[in-house]
Amino acid sequence: MDRFVILSGCSGGGKTTLLAELHQRGYTVVEEPGQRLVREAMSSGGDAVPWKNMEAFLRRAITLSVNDHAQARGHGQSWVFFDRGVIDAATALEAVTGEPVLTALASRYRYHSRVFLVPPWPEIYQQNSERRHSMDAAVAEFERLQEVYPTLGYRVSLLPKACVSTRADALLNTLRITGL
Repeated sequence: MDRFVILSGCSGGGKTTLLAELHQRGYTVVEEPGQRLVREAMSSGGDAVPWKNMEAFLRRAITLSVNDHAQARGHGQSWVFFDRGVIDAATALEAVTGEPVLTALASRYRYHSRVFLVPPWPEIYQQNSERRHSMDAAVAEFERLQEVYPTLGYRVSLLPKACVSTRADALLNTLRITGL
C-alpha cells in the first residue's frame, strides 16, 4: 500500500506526538496498537500487557495491526500514517518466542517503501504506568527494527531529534522527494 506510512523506532522517542501533529495537519493517523491494548488491559484488569504476558500482548498487537491495515484501505488514495504496525509486532513476537511469523506477515501486509524511525532520545524518554520498560529495552527495540525493515525491502529514514513541526516537515518532505 503505497500510501500507508509506518512511523516506528524507539519507544518514547516522540512518535505519538508526531502523529498528533500529522493529524492536526489533516492526515489520517492510526494510533499505536500497543498503547490501545495497554489502556484496555489496565481498565479491564486483563493480563495482555508487556510486563505480565508479553506473548499474549504481541499476538493481540498483531491482530489489531492487521485490522488497522484492513480498515485503512477505506481511506482511498489518502495518506495514512501508522504509529507502528504489523511488522513491529511480528518482529517483537519472533524475538520473544522464536516463532517465524515475520516473513509471512510482512509479505502479506505491505506499507509504503519508506519507513520513518524515531531514534533513541533519552532527554524525552519517560517511563509511566503504560510504558514500564527501561531506556535500554527501548534502544534494543529500536536497533532490532532498524535492522529488520531493510531486510524486508523497506528504505529507512531516521527522523531528526527536533521540535515536532520540524519532524513532521522532514517526514512530509521526504515523501515528496520520493515522488509518491
